[in-house]
Amino acid sequence: MSKVPYDSVVGSLMYLMVCTRPDIAHAVGLVSRYMANPGSMHWEAVKWILRYLQGTSDVGLLFDAHCDGARSVIGYVDSDYGGDLDQRKSTSGYTFTFAGGCVSWRSTKQKCTSQSSTEAEYVAAAEATKEAIWLNNLVKDLGILQPFVDLHCDSNSALHIAANRMTHGRVKHIDIRYHFIRQAVADKQIELIKIDGKLNPADMLTKVIPFDSFSRHYAKLQILHM
Repeated sequence: MSKVPYDSVVGSLMYLMVCTRPDIAHAVGLVSRYMANPGSMHWEAVKWILRYLQGTSDVGLLFDAHCDGARSVIGYVDSDYGGDLDQRKSTSGYTFTFAGGCVSWRSTKQKCTSQSSTEAEYVAAAEATKEAIWLNNLVKDLGILQPFVDLHCDSNSALHIAANRMTHGRVKHIDIRYHFIRQAVADKQIELIKIDGKLNPADMLTKVIPFDSFSRHYAKLQILHM
């Protein structure tokens, strides 16, 4: 493996993912965790990503000024509970659209070890809330006024915890920084909305999913063949 250009290839993939290809965010995030000591199976995974990119070289982000909600930032957030088999940490994923196209996305391993799927979803939603507020301030600077950002989440429990400011024994151990989302909801900076898990495009940023679901999600984010 010392003769394999693993670091440089993954670095190039990360640059591509950050700029224009949210559909490879989860895959690139996984292979980047092993840059310090990659194995042959990790290199095979990288080559699979390269084959996918070769077959989708005509794919790009499409923006439509006349679509529904073209002048609104819309967010989607999801998590994969305990998906990291090495450290048993969860994966957060969020994406935001504007003018119908994807403008911000992230797939990352959570820093804390969540003790339930609800906690994993809540932590992911808290991180997405910070991005939602930043994007809303950005579009305000561009002259587009939006009272709050719709943030779609498929966890009823996480939505309930964010809306209920009372402390419960099952959530009192959660780091105080993640409760920032409660203040954002109270101040009406964001509005958390329930979405069916099958319709949540952030799902493809957190785990491996069937190709049909994957195709449906990236079509919703306007990642289309040009």
